[in-house]
Amino acid sequence: MSEADWRAAGDRVETLIAASAAGGAVARERAEELVRLVADLYGAGLERLLDIAHEHGALTDDVLAALAGDDLVASLLLVHGLHPYSAETRIEQALADVRPSLGSHGGDVELLEVSADGVVRLRMPGSRDGCQSSAANLRLTVQDAIEAAAPEVTAIEVEEPAATPRPGSVIPVSALFSRIADGAGSDAVAS
Repeated sequence: MSEADWRAAGDRVETLIAASAAGGAVARERAEELVRLVADLYGAGLERLLDIAHEHGALTDDVLAALAGDDLVASLLLVHGLHPYSAETRIEQALADVRPSLGSHGGDVELLEVSADGVVRLRMPGSRDGCQSSAANLRLTVQDAIEAAAPEVTAIEVEEPAATPRPGSVIPVSALFSRIADGAGSDAVAS
């Protein structure tokens, strides 16, 4: 089954559950229960498969990386709480993947924390420089990458970088006015 096929199958499941509502609340509840039971059965099978592979020494780091790198398998592992990598590890990898794109626009991103309740805190130095639409695009790129890697995230908070003071004039304007005032005062006395 290709990626397009399994994504279409997921969309079709949602459509069928929504359509079952036409049969009333009981029909919808039964359809949702059926999907839940089938998902639980497949989840138990996946867990058992991983356990058997581990018991036989076949669940190596390379195999885990391959499973985690496959979109379909990784999403199934996530649904069933079986993903081999923590949310923080997956987010770090997703950010590493988007850093080159951010850097080409003068931005960067730093993961500060993933809280126990699923809140991701980031710092995005350089993302405020330049135009607002570019900064918004950078944030959207980061948000999309995080949500794809860790759908269990409940919120993404971006810590605003401290404002960097702009370099001032070589000679403060107030000093220029004080020189003029001093000069005017000495001319008035000499007259």
